[in-house]
Amino acid sequence: MDSGSKLFTIHYSLITIALLFVLAPVSAQGLPTDGQLTIRPLLQQLGERLLKGKTGSIVAINPANGEILCLATNTPSGPDVRQAIGKPQAPGSTFKTAQALAMLSEGFVTPETTVECNGGITDGSIKVGCHKHRSPLNLKDALAHSCNTWFILNFGSMINDDFMYESPSEAITTWRSYMQSMGLGGPMHIDIKGEEGGLLAGADYLNRRYKDGWDGKTIWWAGMGQGDVTCTPLQLCNLAVTIANRGWYYVPHIHKNTQNQRYLTKRQTKVAPTAYPVVVDGMRLAVEKGTATSIRASYPICGKTGTIENPGEDHSAFIGFAPMNNPKIAVSVYVEHGGFGADLAAPMAGLIIEEYLKGKLSSPSEAKARQIASKTIKK
Repeated sequence: MDSGSKLFTIHYSLITIALLFVLAPVSAQGLPTDGQLTIRPLLQQLGERLLKGKTGSIVAINPANGEILCLATNTPSGPDVRQAIGKPQAPGSTFKTAQALAMLSEGFVTPETTVECNGGITDGSIKVGCHKHRSPLNLKDALAHSCNTWFILNFGSMINDDFMYESPSEAITTWRSYMQSMGLGGPMHIDIKGEEGGLLAGADYLNRRYKDGWDGKTIWWAGMGQGDVTCTPLQLCNLAVTIANRGWYYVPHIHKNTQNQRYLTKRQTKVAPTAYPVVVDGMRLAVEKGTATSIRASYPICGKTGTIENPGEDHSAFIGFAPMNNPKIAVSVYVEHGGFGADLAAPMAGLIIEEYLKGKLSSPSEAKARQIASKTIKK
């Protein structure tokens, strides 16, 4: 029995009470009220506490069965489940995990592929900045240090590769098929109303948008999760699930003991099995010595931060799972105008993971939770 299940058994009476006081108000904002739910009330309660004074969401899923463990949201008007399942936004650098999986699977890059990066890249009037890090970086280190240059150059080059593909249209169609197999680009048809799909640029869409033509450089920004790509926080959590499971997932669901075959059917991604260990190692390095070192713990966490450019303060995002092997929980955090993913979303995810795996927060973690809960973010 995992620690989350043990906690549920030990504190059955407490959870019964919590269901009345925690789930009922949230249900009024869109969560189902029929039948037993998969939500862990103490986890939900922590998620809601961390989101106080902010606009965003925290989603947690059990990778083994697709059960939604936490679906906490907050908006200026209060909790609203659509913030997590019905509001696609740019995923930022969390999306680099999916990009790496697709490019590795196609054989366009290898784990040893390196790219020079000196603070970013400039091409004519186009300038994309990057974090300070050593150069060049291979793929694992590019994930760990979230190198924009590595991902936009390789993604753009893949789309323009006229040896592997007959045209950019064929390349983008191939790329899109990988993303769709990971549960991105369209509704997954979860058992909650109001789900939206998001955007994955396809050839038809790009032909309509860029009337004068397009190529890999036109859509560079998709390489780092900006531009012509959007995802919901639910989809990002499911992306973390597919990586945690090294290539498979169940459609996320919130009703426990469901008999609906949609939620009992294991779904396989198109990604090559050999690609997953590389990306998992890169996500582990992100926590050990990269952009997510703030959530290092006694158990191995794998994660990827995201900082999403937009008008005003950047959005803060994170996806991850733990433990590294035999994972018990996958998490996504998305906070609008929260700043760097490393500064807010990652620590929030770390607290959710600790609560689930350990059954409670340590004293230092509880202090951190109080500090985060007291932080108010205005647009």
